[in-house]
Amino acid sequence: MIQDNKNLKLENTYCELPNIFYSKEIPEKILNPKLVEFNKELAEDLGLDLKFLNSDEGIQYLVGNKLLEGSTPIAQAYAGHQFGHFTMLGDGRAILLGEFISRNGQRFDIQLKGAGKTKYSRGGDGKAALGPMLREYIISEGMYGLKIPTTRSLAVISTGENVIREEILEGALLVRIAKSHIRVGTFQFARNFGDVEDLKKLADYTLNRHFKKDSYEGNSYLYLLKEVINNQAKLISKWQLVGFIHGVMNTDNMTISGETIDYGPCAFMDSYDINTVFSSIDINGRYAYGNQPKIGVWNLTRFAESLLPLLDDDIDNAIKIAEEALSNYGKLYNEYYFNGMRAKLGLFNKEEEDENLILSLLTIMNKFKADYTSTFLNLTLGNLEEMSIFKSDDFKKWYESWQARLAKQNKSRDEIKKLMQSNNPTVIPRNYIVENAIKAAVNNNDYSVINKFLEALKNPYDYSNISEEYSKIPEVPSCPYKTYCGT
Repeated sequence: MIQDNKNLKLENTYCELPNIFYSKEIPEKILNPKLVEFNKELAEDLGLDLKFLNSDEGIQYLVGNKLLEGSTPIAQAYAGHQFGHFTMLGDGRAILLGEFISRNGQRFDIQLKGAGKTKYSRGGDGKAALGPMLREYIISEGMYGLKIPTTRSLAVISTGENVIREEILEGALLVRIAKSHIRVGTFQFARNFGDVEDLKKLADYTLNRHFKKDSYEGNSYLYLLKEVINNQAKLISKWQLVGFIHGVMNTDNMTISGETIDYGPCAFMDSYDINTVFSSIDINGRYAYGNQPKIGVWNLTRFAESLLPLLDDDIDNAIKIAEEALSNYGKLYNEYYFNGMRAKLGLFNKEEEDENLILSLLTIMNKFKADYTSTFLNLTLGNLEEMSIFKSDDFKKWYESWQARLAKQNKSRDEIKKLMQSNNPTVIPRNYIVENAIKAAVNNNDYSVINKFLEALKNPYDYSNISEEYSKIPEVPSCPYKTYCGT
């Protein structure tokens, strides 16, 4: 359990698994670490000692120069389908320092990203650059503010070293906090490179760590499959509702806990278009905005395949069991997504016409290239002169249908507005704002831009103090915005 000052203690229950699942590693020494971002609110929520972690000695522990009592640093092994192609993977630049119990009794991983080479580095240097680590810090905190399950960043620490990519960049470490780093790809690794007993031990460990052992009857591994299907359907629906595009939905980037992980080539959609792609490596649009729900079930099918030996001794029967569980994904996703869209439009109850009403609005938004976030923000505020879409005949006809639908529910205008306000953010991690903030920090050592933006991202549903600076629709760029993995 986390204690004060120098008595911080970790453990690593993951090491109770067979040793094929990890490699013991020691982080490379950092000679001149400098704390450039520290997540005070997260540290307080977890019950960590802020004074100690902000001290010179505390930073030595955060970067892994000194190891906390009970720490067993490891790199985790996993496999995965990357853009549809299966490969052996693993933590090539991340080292799990251990686990701790938070103030409210939850178990969390503390991991260093950019900690140096590991057994799984595959020729890479294991390091990370400052810009991409700041990007993960900003967007993961933005996701948390938007109430979307996510891994979080405790700190970004400059290493004082250079890393070589296409150019020489300043090096950095990210200290990441997660419910765990168990992935769909971890189960694929167990199925392909271990035996059934290894797979069973991983599944049992995951059940004990993330799911209530007494809340299911019958086949516990079927229960695990159903819970993960539900978690992913819910998570991806939340991405869609705010226009978030993950960019690299490989199976090794999908957690069993249902947290968003890996903020490399991700971005938020501006103009509504289901074909929106930002990732420079997603040449064919596999992970485009509109494909994310379908990729969700594709990834879950790979998870189900990994569990087949545990679902039933008869392989044909195991496949039937898995297929039946997977067939529920679409229903779950649609329920989460359309309920979320109803809330964005101020609808408290479910009516048969709702899906057509929602899809009609999205069709109009696509036709007029309307900004996704601003459209719903202005609908919430009633600012129907703010965007060209609102002046179109298509929208005016839709608006009449929407008002008629609102009138069918026994709710006041104030109640409707409050529901919309709690589901339509006034600020998101806009791509151009994120880029400007990172440039100020990396090029000019000016962190005031990031810190000001992070403050706004804490309360994206606060309508009492809307920032014109952060809610401004960006100008259409001369060339498409691209994001990169940062590896």
